[in-house]
Amino acid sequence: MPILASKTASAFRPIEGLDNSSIRPRNRHWAGSVEHCRSHRSFRFAQTLRGASAGGRFQVCDLGSRNGTQVNACTVQEQWLKHGDEITTGDSSFLFCWRMKIWPRGRRGSNSKSLSKPQKPRSSTKVARDLNVLLKISRIVHAIRDLDELQGQLLDLIFEVVPAGRGAILLADRESQQFNSMFARMRQSGQAPLVKVSRTVARQVLEQGIAILGADVASCGDLRKVESLVASQVRSLLCVPLTVFQRVIGCIYLDSNSLENRLHEQHLQLVTAIAGISAVALENARRLQWLEKENERLTVEISQERSLVGEGLRMKEVYQFVKRVAPTDSTVLIEGESGTGKELAARALHRNSPRANKPFIAINCAAIPETLLESDLFGHERGAFTGAAGLKKGRLEVADSGVVFLDEIGELAPVLQVKLLRVLQEREFERVGGTHPIKVDVRIIAATNCKLDQAVREGTFRRDLYYRLAVLKVTMPALRERREDIPLLARHFVQKHAKHCKVKPRPISREALSCMINYDWPGNVRELENAIERALVLGSSDMILLEDLPESLLERTPPPEMTEAKYHAAVKDLKKQLIRDAVEQTQGSYAEAARLLGVHPNYLHRLIRNLELKDVLKETLRDISPRGTEFRAGTREGCRN
Repeated sequence: MPILASKTASAFRPIEGLDNSSIRPRNRHWAGSVEHCRSHRSFRFAQTLRGASAGGRFQVCDLGSRNGTQVNACTVQEQWLKHGDEITTGDSSFLFCWRMKIWPRGRRGSNSKSLSKPQKPRSSTKVARDLNVLLKISRIVHAIRDLDELQGQLLDLIFEVVPAGRGAILLADRESQQFNSMFARMRQSGQAPLVKVSRTVARQVLEQGIAILGADVASCGDLRKVESLVASQVRSLLCVPLTVFQRVIGCIYLDSNSLENRLHEQHLQLVTAIAGISAVALENARRLQWLEKENERLTVEISQERSLVGEGLRMKEVYQFVKRVAPTDSTVLIEGESGTGKELAARALHRNSPRANKPFIAINCAAIPETLLESDLFGHERGAFTGAAGLKKGRLEVADSGVVFLDEIGELAPVLQVKLLRVLQEREFERVGGTHPIKVDVRIIAATNCKLDQAVREGTFRRDLYYRLAVLKVTMPALRERREDIPLLARHFVQKHAKHCKVKPRPISREALSCMINYDWPGNVRELENAIERALVLGSSDMILLEDLPESLLERTPPPEMTEAKYHAAVKDLKKQLIRDAVEQTQGSYAEAARLLGVHPNYLHRLIRNLELKDVLKETLRDISPRGTEFRAGTREGCRN
């Protein structure tokens, strides 16, 4: 026998005054309005319906109501009813049932007489439970920083108030608006998270920013056509957008394959509130996770770019020095030609020292004018000089507990040498215009490309400062002194600059590599790096060829084991011949020969050196000198006659 029951806050109750016989199959029509009173509260169902039986079935029809009629959260005009269907109109809900045992004994209607003790309505219990979950969520979003842990806690709390069997949180990429993160969880903790999310539903929520509820997927027109939902036997689902500053960053997806535990409007409202609370926290946790990964990537990249490369004997000596000296706080002086990697050695000392997590402040003493270097190093007080509007901390003060790297220390002015000597001796200094000494705990690492001991002898550098700096001294080898490392360095720079220049890494041909090894590299490692970058950018083949290298490398005589290309050999021979002819015409005047060739004299000298023409030109000049003397003598004699 069918029953139409109203839904209260705590349970479904039979409609008062509605006799079961009024909806028996033999009645063709039922129409009317129902008013239900319970505990002095009125509930009015102002919807006009018509029930018609056909073969023992009943149909509900909407007769042009203002609010519309929903069956299982889907708006309908006509719908055949089955056991358990929920009919909603306006603020009222009804349940269509064929059996009467759905109510506990003694609670069939308001006229039922029961001797049991009155129970507290479940509505207050449910509201309290929902509020408790919202309170927990508001707490965890401010307490959890890990993204996975936060998503797991959110889904667990959602399962406490929503009867979903599966849940997932999907986050989309900011630029491409494609889902790049999904955290899924089953209601039962012991089950594997085999959650299949409907991409159709999730994509619609992400693009349109609307929530989707399917209380009965099988009877909803759009949802029942989704193949993934049919294959997974999903009975009900809801999907709510996660919105931050009017931008959808993802969604919360829940579904259930149970007929008894359907998701309805109240669940949608609750999950929407949860999404509003947690969206910003999820975005912040995701951004923090991205920043941590980006920081790790950049740290590794910087470590690779700013690390010493080489496996030769000279570099092994440098590595051994760094290993033994890094754990100490002793002052270190690094000598070597320009471009040999003195700053890389200083950073290696800092990276392997107990001060690794403290500041590393690099100062180029030659790049800052003397008048500014003092303020930059030691800082200044307010009003110390014109333009000193406020107090400024110097580099030494900023680097407290860390390392100060003084590059080109040989260029330091004598006045500043005295102040730096005090810092090395007392570990204290005074700001410009200050009167109180400031204590600092810094390690000093200095570097120079000149011979400081010679500068001491010449009187341009203080002897006492030199001895304070040269407590531990190491010399970085020139690249020509470790040619065995050139192939390794070249491959390293290919990988580095291919990424920076956004080109594909290319192998180096045997001829180009032999030319690199044979070259003296006056600019050392820095010149090699620039040559590789140039070859990557300007090269047009799949390999770095000889012609991709700078011209200065091609002018060198190739080693015996390398067969030079005809083109490069011909160009080199032509250059030699042109230079010999010009020098011969100008009787050995290199300045006049350079003017005749249309090049700078310095460039001509470099060509002569690279092409190894010095000895050849001497022989040429010796050959033409006697002929020139005879010619001039014969001319004078002819004039006398």
